Amino acid sequence: VFDIQQGVAIALFLKKKEKISADYTDLKKKCTVYHSEIWGLREDKGKWLLKNDIKTTKWKEVSPKSEFYLFVSRDERLLEGYERYPKITDIFPVNTVGIVTARDKFVIDTDKESLKRRIRMFGNEGLSDEIIRQTFGLKDKPNWKLKIIRKRLRNDESWNDSIIKILYRPFDIRWILYHDDVIERSRKEVMRHMRLENLGLVTVRQVAEGIFNHAFVANTIIESRITLSNKGIAFLFPLYLYPAEMFKSDEKKPNLNSELLKTLAISYGKEPTPEEIFYYIYAVLYSNTYRTKYAQFLKIDFPRIPFTGSYHLFKKIGKCGKQLTNLHLMKSKESVSASVSVSAKELIAPTAKFQGRADNRIEKGFPRYNEEESRAYINKTQYFEGIKKEVWTYQIGGYQVLDKWLKDRKGKILSLENIKHYCQITTTLKKTIEIQKEIDELYPEIEGETAEH
Repeated sequence: VFDIQQGVAIALFLKKKEKISADYTDLKKKCTVYHSEIWGLREDKGKWLLKNDIKTTKWKEVSPKSEFYLFVSRDERLLEGYERYPKITDIFPVNTVGIVTARDKFVIDTDKESLKRRIRMFGNEGLSDEIIRQTFGLKDKPNWKLKIIRKRLRNDESWNDSIIKILYRPFDIRWILYHDDVIERSRKEVMRHMRLENLGLVTVRQVAEGIFNHAFVANTIIESRITLSNKGIAFLFPLYLYPAEMFKSDEKKPNLNSELLKTLAISYGKEPTPEEIFYYIYAVLYSNTYRTKYAQFLKIDFPRIPFTGSYHLFKKIGKCGKQLTNLHLMKSKESVSASVSVSAKELIAPTAKFQGRADNRIEKGFPRYNEEESRAYINKTQYFEGIKKEVWTYQIGGYQVLDKWLKDRKGKILSLENIKHYCQITTTLKKTIEIQKEIDELYPEIEGETAEH
């Protein structure tokens, strides 16, 4: 019936001739919504549709309500309590979606010098527009003309200063020409706060891929698909805001809701630091208990954060969040903890090793994972070993982290630095799983505290 792969809904609307008051006060009485669903193979669904009609369908009445007016039924027993928690957009008032370049392959690169050479070639007057267009696969748009942009960039003697780091994918820092002439949506009004020392929470408004695991941390600007593959947009919530004069870093202020700060100060007897609040939030977002318990609410809107009323518990959970933050920023020396075995030595000496002889190239048809051997092959003879299945399959958002990192470098030769970095990612994910278990042991106490407040 529908020759596509996407999910399909059939909507039948019935309009009655009954009059409705001018102020729509009786609209609720006049309208009813019924829902029915069929799961299974396409062929079975087709047969069912041929044999049934509206009268033979088993309908269930649903009651859409603010703010999403969902036309499906769901278990809302936890909703009232969940909606009392502050939403992440209220906690961090200043936020934005990640940047969109519209030409990633041209303006983003894993190698800084390679990017510089490309931009110099782009501005070379000796090369025609057509050669540049074909070489880099660039196309004119109503608001972007190659000839004009080349001239602008050529006349900008300081373009080199616009090459900065960007968090492109989880654990994948790259270089970008962060220049308005080549970036479609730079989001500079918020991203500028990430040009100086800062922390940024990365999460999403809606989840298209199963359960919520869409949380990461950044200390640079971010690309819009950092946690979501091609199914949605990532949002960035900077912890600090800097004044317009970028170099007055001593005048930064927390990007935190003032009322929340007051409430926490009263509850804890002291005002927690912005970093402590950030670490606590990050830990909660990595609790599998939290993710599972509120899964259906996390799918459709920004996450809400339950704050404990106990300062002692706040600190304990925050310690886990700090560990995760440092791990995910690959700050090995700051990852030492007494409660969880995450030492600098462990990150320097990762759990995975690179083995085999060849040219270190990720060949076509690879990577391939062998569960029995705990190995991730990049070609027929070379592999990373010591990677357990739970680490190999670990996902952040829509990305299976270890698989994605290698796939993005398919056809390329891995440098020694690449190999070291990849081994450290495997260690980081292993430790992340351990810390998540510790957070889950503490999480029920959060619910106990918030239930009393």
